[in-house]
Amino acid sequence: MLTRLGYALILAVAVGLAGPASAQDTWPDRPIKIILGFPAGSGVDVVTRLVADKLGRDLKQTVIVEPHAGAGGNVGTGIAVKAPADGYNFYMGTTGTQVAATALYHDLPFDPRRDFAPIAPICDVPHILIVPNSLPVHTLQEFIAYLRANPGKVNYASSGNGTAMHLTTEQFKTAAHVELIHVPYRVSTQAVADLISGQVQAMIHQVPAVIGQVHSGLFRSIAVTSAQRLPALPEIPTFAESGMPGFESSTWMGLFAPAGTPEPVIARMNRDVVAAINGELGPKLAALGTVPRGSTPQAFKAEIDADVVKWSKIIEAAHIKLD
Repeated sequence: MLTRLGYALILAVAVGLAGPASAQDTWPDRPIKIILGFPAGSGVDVVTRLVADKLGRDLKQTVIVEPHAGAGGNVGTGIAVKAPADGYNFYMGTTGTQVAATALYHDLPFDPRRDFAPIAPICDVPHILIVPNSLPVHTLQEFIAYLRANPGKVNYASSGNGTAMHLTTEQFKTAAHVELIHVPYRVSTQAVADLISGQVQAMIHQVPAVIGQVHSGLFRSIAVTSAQRLPALPEIPTFAESGMPGFESSTWMGLFAPAGTPEPVIARMNRDVVAAINGELGPKLAALGTVPRGSTPQAFKAEIDADVVKWSKIIEAAHIKLD
């Protein structure tokens, strides 16, 4: 016969076992936040809001998108690093914030690889070379010829030092053996406005943020950096078919959690994100000019490690230092 103490011990053990399972079963029971390091209206913001909308419906919980622009994405990264690893805070990282930053900056107060747990890549993001309609070029070869005829006189805009736009343009400069003067902006929307007015003469911009303006003809679209033409922009040739064989440059966006986030939450988020990409979300991402894809957290981590080597070489070749 059990004593009163025995009953109490059994009850305590039962409650202890039921507690974690109950907490896991009820997640999420409050709003979730996705932090990003780029402003509202940027390509990262546009993609993140699509992801947040789909996850919110699947998880039956509000998913808040919280942009924090500045320092090539590092402001948002720093905020995400300090967020509680409680399963309610996530980060939309990019090749720039999670890979290039490790080679560009040697005094960051965080380590993008150590301080985040990869969940899944969302999409690859090709870039598009755009110029003002007033610039007397219509093809990539004409643009290269114009640069060689006007060395040191042509400005290009980016959304900041160390961003994907900056690094991709530097990659192009090296491959094409041309000169362009970098004009970094805090936000790409102002950079695009200045390009349309002719104050800067070129940008290699992420496709999602400008695809509407590409269709409307507010500037001239020269070529895309993807390996093949994009289904969303079938009329725009690639760099490779425009006279630069082998030139390809896509970055990625991916979902992360602060290091220490419970593994069951990471596994659940990965499962839901990959299912969304393979379902309703994929065509929406493709319509923005991205290449949707998902993978396991382990495969994503291996890809990040390989990308650090790749982009470090590009940064070193371009002699970019942002300390």
